[in-house]
Amino acid sequence: MADLSEGTSHIAINAHLLSSQSGYRSAGVHQYIYHLINHLGADGEDFRYSVLVGSGKLPPNSTIAQIRSGLDTERAFARILWEQLIQPSILREIEADLVHGPVFIGPIVSPCPVVITLHDLSFIRFPALFRRGNRLYLTLMTRLSARRASRIIAVSAFTAQEATTLLGVPRERIDVVHNGLNPMFRPLATSEVESYRRRRRLPKRFILSVGTLEPRKNLKVLVQAFARIRDGHTNLVIAGGKGWFYEELFAEVETLGLSGEVIFPGYIPQEELPFLYNAAEVFAYPSIYEGFGLPVIEAQACGTPVICSNGSSLPESAGNAAVMVDTRSVEALADGLSQLVTGSILRGQLRQYGVEHARQFSWRRSAALTSQVYRTALSGGK
Repeated sequence: MADLSEGTSHIAINAHLLSSQSGYRSAGVHQYIYHLINHLGADGEDFRYSVLVGSGKLPPNSTIAQIRSGLDTERAFARILWEQLIQPSILREIEADLVHGPVFIGPIVSPCPVVITLHDLSFIRFPALFRRGNRLYLTLMTRLSARRASRIIAVSAFTAQEATTLLGVPRERIDVVHNGLNPMFRPLATSEVESYRRRRRLPKRFILSVGTLEPRKNLKVLVQAFARIRDGHTNLVIAGGKGWFYEELFAEVETLGLSGEVIFPGYIPQEELPFLYNAAEVFAYPSIYEGFGLPVIEAQACGTPVICSNGSSLPESAGNAAVMVDTRSVEALADGLSQLVTGSILRGQLRQYGVEHARQFSWRRSAALTSQVYRTALSGGK
């Protein structure tokens, strides 16, 4: 066990899911790892860090030591090989006191205590929505990692409860650390937003949804709800990279005759997202299952009225600053969208509430709470 009194505890972070390119892989967990690395140590804590990384891009100003792998760990098989067979020897070599697996999985055989982060357990809760190979690997290795880990970080109280229910992890071994918010998400000047709208050729009025195109995001129901409220003046923009099983979504747009009204701009780089949120009249997030739901907070911070699901973690994330409905129901989602599109007073209220609510989330705070989890794990987990 590390001697915390010496102030030199060495923390290793597995950052092999940092992406090296734009696309859906550079959203989600990439952003979690990126911002965590960028803010760890900001409050003068006494840990020493090493980042274990493949070809991914670290924050440009990061001073944390990097240990790069020669394997192409953006390929799933190579990453699995590295995580379970090569990583333990690296941890011994660098004399790590603790290793953090920030995306579900840690080394099953480790020379030091392990902390893992659970983002959601959708692959267990909704197995049919995932490719079989991905689902089986994530389910098996997450279960084993959760049993092995000294501490588990859950990104919401909802995910902590899911870990207890689905993995059998005692609640006292789980720490809730909400995701943070990049300060670039904020209300922008009208002139900047309009310039972006022209450059991207966006419509004057549109409902926006952001996220990887995959079944869990429930985008097919969003398209069906939009078809019920279409007025010829408002478009639907669904921004996100292609994930898996997205063909039905495109087919539904064609079937409903919405090709001219539903726009798929593809993956939007992070630096553009604040402009996109600001340009939207309404932000819709109908996902049936989320571990946290960061796009909801990002939209709120930009002053964009939000409608989202009333299930999973989204009430926890959205607070009282969103319209929440049962998004499994086309009728309920259509009614909620109609209220927002036609209700200027309601939109104004949600703009104000959303900006205020989003202020409580920051990556600096998330990193500080994460370092507290490391300390607890190094102290024997108490």
